[in-house]
Amino acid sequence: MGDSSSDFVSVDVEKIYFGGKEHVIRTCHGPVSVIVCGDQEKPALITYPDLALNYMSCFQGLFFCPEAVSLLLHNFCIYHISPPGHELGAASICPDNPTPSTEDLADQIIEILNYFRLGAVMCMGVTAGAYILTLFAMKYSQRVLGLILISPLCNAPSWTEWLYNKVMSNLLYYYGVCGVMKECLLQRYFSKEVRGSIDVPESDIVRACRKLLDERQSVNVQRFLEAINRRSDISVGLRRLKCRTLIFIGENSPFHSESLHMTSKMDRRYCALVEVQACGSLVTEEQPHAMLIPMEYFFMGFGLYRPTRFNGSPRSPLSPSCISPELLSPESMGLKLKPIKTRIQHEDSD
Repeated sequence: MGDSSSDFVSVDVEKIYFGGKEHVIRTCHGPVSVIVCGDQEKPALITYPDLALNYMSCFQGLFFCPEAVSLLLHNFCIYHISPPGHELGAASICPDNPTPSTEDLADQIIEILNYFRLGAVMCMGVTAGAYILTLFAMKYSQRVLGLILISPLCNAPSWTEWLYNKVMSNLLYYYGVCGVMKECLLQRYFSKEVRGSIDVPESDIVRACRKLLDERQSVNVQRFLEAINRRSDISVGLRRLKCRTLIFIGENSPFHSESLHMTSKMDRRYCALVEVQACGSLVTEEQPHAMLIPMEYFFMGFGLYRPTRFNGSPRSPLSPSCISPELLSPESMGLKLKPIKTRIQHEDSD
């Protein structure tokens, strides 16, 4: 690992996303695509998507919210990291190349931070991406300001998940990103309400995601899936994780119980939990508005966001009309670990 620019390749993207520029960075474990959006003099927020997704298919719902523009793009420079081979227009990775482990993927991030000469950063990850960023925070604690984790993982795969992932891996190997494979992935991301049924058509976000999955190279998805299926249990080390952490859990996520388990293993002084009702794992796409006000209060704890007044949102569990005094206390990050239903009535919140 080094900081010499001769060790890296930077490539402009013709179609720019939020004024972003793509940097293809060679690391010790292979090249990584990073889309940089915004003023690099601002604090850094890095993102990492879930399996078979990239910044476009995992975070566009959140970043397309007008409120998110003022909250995120005006206060941070965004660094969207794609898992190897998951970037837009990616070619198939040579099968002879060794499959990186989750440890390798976490180590890639420190090389990316060194390349951009970044100090401590804010991190946002979804499910598999949340695991990679949590592992990164545990290995390189001085380089992480805070974590925003969406439906995260922390345990090694259960036998049921391990077997299910093996079935998906075989589907990818023999049939590619076929119809059955896409259905497996969509069930991983979204709740039944938006996936539709015989009587109810699937939502626009599901159709858009299905189309974006057509662009994935099956061998690249398989490599990331195999890395995640070999992940180790990091729950024992979570208690030592001292960076402030905000966790969103989709109520209908297949990983709901594991995400709750993860919060129980963390130091409650540094962790807050928001449970989003009627939502799958991909809260950033299915219910992005539920994330906005909790993130405002989270960033306020770092002095990264200072609104002139509190603008309560009826869609937010942390709007002033229903927030408990404990959640606004200056203790640690200003938030207390507490499951918060996003659609409960105010009179029921007590």
